[in-house]
Amino acid sequence: MAGQITILHGWNDKPGSFRKLERFLAANGYDVANIWLGEWISTDDDVRIEDVARRMQVVIEELQKKGELDARFDLIGHSTAGLVMREWVATYYPDGQHCPVQRLLMLAPANFGSRLATLGNSFLGRATKGMANQFQTGREMLNSLELGSHYQRRLATRDLLDPDGNGTGPYGPDRLWPFVITGNRGYRSLTRRLINEHGSDGTIRVPAANLNAGGITVDFSENAKIPRVHAWSSRTGDATIPFAVLPDRDHTQIKHPGDKTDAVAEVSERLGQMILQALACDSPTQYQSIAESWLAASEETAALASDTERRRGLFRRNAPVEQEVHRYLQMITRVNDDQGEPVEDYFIEFFSPDARSDASLLRFQSDVLDHVHVNKLDPSMRCFYIDRDDLMKRFYRERTGDRQLAASIVIANPGRNIRYFDKEVVGAEGHLLLHCDHEPDRAALGANRLHRNTTHYVDIIVPRKAMDRVFKMAK
Repeated sequence: MAGQITILHGWNDKPGSFRKLERFLAANGYDVANIWLGEWISTDDDVRIEDVARRMQVVIEELQKKGELDARFDLIGHSTAGLVMREWVATYYPDGQHCPVQRLLMLAPANFGSRLATLGNSFLGRATKGMANQFQTGREMLNSLELGSHYQRRLATRDLLDPDGNGTGPYGPDRLWPFVITGNRGYRSLTRRLINEHGSDGTIRVPAANLNAGGITVDFSENAKIPRVHAWSSRTGDATIPFAVLPDRDHTQIKHPGDKTDAVAEVSERLGQMILQALACDSPTQYQSIAESWLAASEETAALASDTERRRGLFRRNAPVEQEVHRYLQMITRVNDDQGEPVEDYFIEFFSPDARSDASLLRFQSDVLDHVHVNKLDPSMRCFYIDRDDLMKRFYRERTGDRQLAASIVIANPGRNIRYFDKEVVGAEGHLLLHCDHEPDRAALGANRLHRNTTHYVDIIVPRKAMDRVFKMAK
């Protein structure tokens, strides 16, 4: 018999928007009486994600003591609710033990932020979204949702990644089972098309939804030519968290599995099938099998970029253009000096080390790098949005010898007395290889390698040098 389910809404949303999902579940064997709709404050400026997660724990315990909520239930969350769910797990069940939830299904979760968070926190956002709420839009919530936020990094290092060792976390085949489904289709209405971004569902980027993240620390403090690179360990071990990318769903449609989309039934019905598949998962073996099948489905979505005939054939109308289904990745950098202080004024250069020239640097900037976001609260953190398909098709050029992608850093000195790296050099002399045009070479890169549909953290440590005149001694 199907058990109880709790559904959580996202930022600036209400439980009522999930009635369609509730009806879909009821039509597939779930008792409506066993479906709970969580409601939480998301647009008041003083409420943080942590506050919601703590209050959520209190409410769950109260309902379980009353016998109204089962000791075990499933959890479904949309958009920002993905962060609420993860915060709740990381705070109260950091090792995954004794958690009342086994299956956590995330629909288009904002695991690594949203470009629209900055807009929501702006004057325009407060004037439009906040008009009905005393011009509040949820400042604390949106600060956490901003690309490259401290909150996202802190949460990721608690439940997904360990920068310092081999710590375990709450997720994996032998622990809790998260599932992530996201769309790769922008909004279709004329007004909302203005906020669309390729490689996203109109609100959340595909790599920002994916929980299979990575991280490295690049330390230039001892050698500016050859940095020491330390790979962060995964708290999920070798397990892959199931992640599916659907070509026909935008950020709103992902909540409505029973609704038809512009795609044929074969594609349109896939969301509902995946939701039911996740909720029916009952063994570690099946969990790993779902991860493999969802990866194959995501690759089918990606293959549409190079197959115009199939792309048009799968959509009855409004077929996506090639760029919409490209695979992207995010790289989030944080730069500190060797005294642990943030460095805010820097530039990351991407180029081909085979033929290091301004031409490859400019080609990457114009053809491959779609967006760079400097975090408003901490400019030492930046999010780079990279088109992986254009990297392969437009950046790599055999005739010019551009077969690899590397990155280096240039930093503005803070004043006349302090230099970074060397007294006479403004940037690193060395570079870090991140990608190659052939798979065997890419595999050899290990943790440095940039993966499609993935968010990568790159912490950079640079040496801070005082000029001779800062201190002297004389008789």
